[in-house]
Amino acid sequence: MKLEATAPEADKSDLSVCIVDDDPTLVTLLRAYLRESEYNVQSFPDGASFLSALPGLTLDVVLLDLSLPDMDGLDILGQIRARSPDLPVVMITADSDVDRVVAAMNAGAFDYLTKPLNSTRLKLVTRNAAERHRMSVRLAEFQHEDRDGGAFGIIGTSPPMLDLYRQIELVSATDVTVLIHGESGSGKELVAHAIHAQSRRADAPLIAINCSAIPESLQEAEFFGHERGAFTGADNLRKGLFESADGGTLFLDEVAELCPLLQAKLLRVIQERTFTRIGGTQEIASNFRLLAASHRNLMELVREGLFREDLYYRIAVFELGVPPLRERSEDIPLLATQFLDEIARAQGHDMTEENRVTLSPRALETLMSHDWPGNVRELRNAIQRAFLFSNMDTIKVGDLPARVHVRRSDLDPPAPTPGTPIEAAAAGQGASPVPPSGSGLPSLNLEELERFAIEEAFRTAGGNVNQALKLLGLSRTTLYRKRKKYGLS
Repeated sequence: MKLEATAPEADKSDLSVCIVDDDPTLVTLLRAYLRESEYNVQSFPDGASFLSALPGLTLDVVLLDLSLPDMDGLDILGQIRARSPDLPVVMITADSDVDRVVAAMNAGAFDYLTKPLNSTRLKLVTRNAAERHRMSVRLAEFQHEDRDGGAFGIIGTSPPMLDLYRQIELVSATDVTVLIHGESGSGKELVAHAIHAQSRRADAPLIAINCSAIPESLQEAEFFGHERGAFTGADNLRKGLFESADGGTLFLDEVAELCPLLQAKLLRVIQERTFTRIGGTQEIASNFRLLAASHRNLMELVREGLFREDLYYRIAVFELGVPPLRERSEDIPLLATQFLDEIARAQGHDMTEENRVTLSPRALETLMSHDWPGNVRELRNAIQRAFLFSNMDTIKVGDLPARVHVRRSDLDPPAPTPGTPIEAAAAGQGASPVPPSGSGLPSLNLEELERFAIEEAFRTAGGNVNQALKLLGLSRTTLYRKRKKYGLS
């Protein structure tokens, strides 16, 4: 039976999946599975016909067989990545293709499916890939708006960021007070700007202040403003932050740095929505939305008596967590490329396609292996330094700051504690991964031990691959091989 290219089906959802496979039985099976999820599905029997049609296709996911009659699946993947770098490609492979699957994942494949296909995994992987692509499209629109002065500069398509975008969209539709928490440099202020820009207050001002930058003696005047003659040097009436934010949004970054007196006064303003300028007698109403952020754990500060509990519950009506960069390392290529483009343009570099500054594969690999304690801010600074020190149109490893060359494994070697790493047991270095003797589990041989350690790591990490890798002390390739070996999905 000869398989020919097929057109997308009508009357389906707006999500489009393309199958590139020469096996008519498998294609029929895939169509049946995907039809249950109401995808638009089209197929091509070989690489040449697919690549010829690709410029005219609107796709969300490509399901690509690694072994096609006319072209190597890895070569096709490379061409897709070159033409449409944000288009997710899911590889279809036989169990014996372990090395080639690893090569495909390293080349940018989104995920893989093994024959015989599991319908549940097919639907899950396809849905995740389609959602990632739609968010990439939306993100590109955001970035375009940002250049025009209208968006937010948030970059990332990893699962933690997709979840953050959903939460931003949710809270933007309300006037609820939001507490944004995350490490320094992770992008808390960008999140505040995104919430404001999508809210009904978007046309009113967003007043942002870093509380740690205001001396304690000046905090009250900064927030409340003052009347003329209220104190020595108060030669003119001055509006404070509460008054300036009327109708809009007030964003208090590093809110934990407010002094106890101002914490009490802020609580009253939040409750009453009125205040009085220093030296004044007239109560002034201000209708503002409050957003707050901190890199510190406010609940711990409450327990230590350093932050008012009643204020905490007033500002933490809804909490948003910004993930650190080390927990979304798959976003590093997108971030680094965006920063490099912005920095090069700011320096007057000709950014036409033939003159575009790029990162070498080894430089990108080095960036992805670093732990980034300073998060996105540190990454941007590293890219800026590399651009300034590079004499070529390609950023190489040697152009990166020395601290970036240190790998995570060098900075934080796995400790010999129960559950980590697998190699310690394999090398005969004690019984570190063995469960405690009182756990009630039977004694395990090495293979059972490895499987147990992998399962425990993923359970502890909540399914987060990057966290599991760190707990296990394994490379991504080694983990892939061991999961295949033990039949762990």
